[in-house]
Amino acid sequence: IDTYIKESLVAGIIRGSTSPAGVSSFFVGKKDGGLRPCIDYRITEYPLPLMAMAFELLQGTSIFTKLDPRNAYSLVRIRQGDEWKTAFNTPTGHYEYLVMPFGLTNAPAVFQALINDILWDMLNQFVFVYLNDILIFSRSLEEHEGHVSRVLQRHLDNHLYMKPEKCEFHVTQAQFLRFIITPGHVEMDPKKVEAVLNWPIPTTVKEVQRFIGFANFYRRFIKNFISVVALLTALTKRGGIKIHTGPETAGAFQDLKCRFTSAPILSIPDPERPFVVEVDASEVGIGANLSQRGEDEKLHPCAFMSRCLSDAKRNYHVGDRELLA
Repeated sequence: IDTYIKESLVAGIIRGSTSPAGVSSFFVGKKDGGLRPCIDYRITEYPLPLMAMAFELLQGTSIFTKLDPRNAYSLVRIRQGDEWKTAFNTPTGHYEYLVMPFGLTNAPAVFQALINDILWDMLNQFVFVYLNDILIFSRSLEEHEGHVSRVLQRHLDNHLYMKPEKCEFHVTQAQFLRFIITPGHVEMDPKKVEAVLNWPIPTTVKEVQRFIGFANFYRRFIKNFISVVALLTALTKRGGIKIHTGPETAGAFQDLKCRFTSAPILSIPDPERPFVVEVDASEVGIGANLSQRGEDEKLHPCAFMSRCLSDAKRNYHVGDRELLA
């Protein structure tokens, strides 16, 4: 932290502070092995990325480029007079930011608005942006080269620069927001699947909630997700901090982990092809499978959907529950 403080003072990123406010500071690991400073200003956690909205955009594309801007947050200055609100404590002193740091409650929204403003005429045409993760997608290499050139030039015009080591250019497989994207298909990131397999059996309510939250991000890959996770969800409603995981609950935990390893590769929906919707209902929830027939005449899943039933709807006749689905 001493190195970071010295470098940031010299670079004009922070300054010494006499603010009456002050929060804790810490570092989090980055994919390249480095450390990122994080100041805990947050009130609520920012929502996970909704990659589902990008799936439709990727239909028919075959080549991708992934970009990662360098020190992008530091390009947004704190309004003069408000610097004291960003004050943080370290063992060596009290400091405040002159530019937007990681950890501010509204920093993600501000940065998203900045990038959207820069790329406004390209968004959802051949660019999908989530914060500092930028995906460019095209139908051909020739088209892609033009798209990438336009995006890079627009960033250069706005003094935004990329981390070459974090970028991937002109690839047919890209890792983006916890997914692996290939032409016509999307699958879970194997590293995230491995994390699930190594997940220890939860012993507290918070640990159960953390596991369910992680699994929920990939629910479109898991058939009958709600029914599988119902027993685990029930544990979070019993009150208390510690939980008792009996054989039935442990079995549900292992079942969900196994479904991650056997989850299918999803096809990106083609609006020109007919869809097949299969529905089902159980005592706790309803579900549906959305599929399309491929060139091989076989059905390929596009998404699995499910939701919990209210107490009143659980009393419906099974036929009515299936109609509800």
